[in-house]
Amino acid sequence: MADFVAAIDQGTTSTRCMIFDHGGTERARHQLEHAQILPRPGWVEHDPVEIWQRSRDVLDAALTGAGLGAGDIAALGITNQRETAVVWNRRTGRPYYNAIVWQDTRTDRIAATLDRDGRGEVIRARTGLPPATYFSAAKVQWILEHVDGVRAAAEAGEAVFGTVDSWLLWNLTGGALVTDVTNASRTMLMDLDSLDWDAELLSFFGIPATMLPEIRPSADPAGYGEVALAGPAAGVALTGALGDQQAATVGQVCFAPGEAKNTYGTGNFLLLNTGTERVRSEHGLLTTVCYQFGGDRPVYALEGSIAVTGSAVQWLRDQLGIISSAAEVESLAARVDDTGGAYFVPAFSGLFAPYWRSDARGAVVGLSRYSTGAHLARATLEAICYQSRDVIEAMAADSGVNLDVLRVDGGVTANSLCMQLQADILGVPVSRPVVAETTALGAAYAAGLAVGFWKDTDELRANWNEAERWSPAWSDQQRQEGYAGWRKAIERTLDWVDLG
Repeated sequence: MADFVAAIDQGTTSTRCMIFDHGGTERARHQLEHAQILPRPGWVEHDPVEIWQRSRDVLDAALTGAGLGAGDIAALGITNQRETAVVWNRRTGRPYYNAIVWQDTRTDRIAATLDRDGRGEVIRARTGLPPATYFSAAKVQWILEHVDGVRAAAEAGEAVFGTVDSWLLWNLTGGALVTDVTNASRTMLMDLDSLDWDAELLSFFGIPATMLPEIRPSADPAGYGEVALAGPAAGVALTGALGDQQAATVGQVCFAPGEAKNTYGTGNFLLLNTGTERVRSEHGLLTTVCYQFGGDRPVYALEGSIAVTGSAVQWLRDQLGIISSAAEVESLAARVDDTGGAYFVPAFSGLFAPYWRSDARGAVVGLSRYSTGAHLARATLEAICYQSRDVIEAMAADSGVNLDVLRVDGGVTANSLCMQLQADILGVPVSRPVVAETTALGAAYAAGLAVGFWKDTDELRANWNEAERWSPAWSDQQRQEGYAGWRKAIERTLDWVDLG
């Protein structure tokens, strides 16, 4: 009898496999980092072959380390960095180019042109997304236009495109070209109403329809195939796939309209469940598919996507060298009581929600001779929290929902100072569940629901338990003054890049 469900969580900086029991308790995990390839300013790439190898390694290692085999695993789910684009050969399986990561800004002029000539409004109306460097379609267009031989291969039906879920499913199953509705909704190519690829949108980017994977539900009883590899996972059914932030929403059991979560990872992503009716944002948020379970109607969400939060801490470590590990940022920031008037806006990839300004670039403002590395570290943590407040204010304006508590998850939530600052800056309590890595948990839940390992979402709700809560300590005046300074700092980042 299979007592467990497994999930591969393929993220921006690392890949992990986690194994959960029926109570949603973690039973095993294995995690490996992969290289960040930065060939030019604004360019961010990954090696798809390395990502695949890491995914295979963590799957095998997690099962082997726990003493489990395929017979112990009811199903396997996949969750992934969503907008990162991979183009590979249908016959050989070899990528034509590195994966272009969601943070990459090389397509800024493509996005700007779409907005200027009116196609941007068509994209917004059909996909719920603004034309932006964030999403996949322009990345595929760039590969078609700049990598020798890919355009001809695409027109001959040999080159295929997928987000990372498709790339992993292709390799795991030995050739299934599929994606799920949540990942498809992040491409600028899928109509949110029909849940199918849109021919006019494809024409905007010059992408042949033959390149695209089949779109399937997030929890699919028919499955995407079985693991076609030698090893401990051989034969396990692949029945769940979700983009990472939608997976975290499922892992946080936000199944009712009005329920929301905020995930703190490389970036921050706040999703608000809006039910089976999609809500068009008027305040800079995205309308996206939250999940679709089997043949049920899709559930939609409003999303606030923030490009750089946890990766700003990595920047302190890797580029500035003022900390030697990400965990050190908390102790360094705690050496001072405030930022000394400094603000750090980490607009390394422009500004995402709610601004959508690809012309913005990072800035540190308000420095004086008094400023130290500790002040910069604290300003980095505050930047994570202020960016989340920007999104929550926009979400309240769009939906009328004012949060009573913010459910949080992801690696940065281990930083207690950052979570306390988040409560202070928002003025509402912040709550972290027992299982903070809800991205993997949500993928496991989707896979398990598809095969009846969990009978319904009520069973999943019963698994959720709070581990820690932070309550606001700032005065209203302190909160208002701090946020006013943040908005001034945002203004200083704009119009830095001339998009022509």
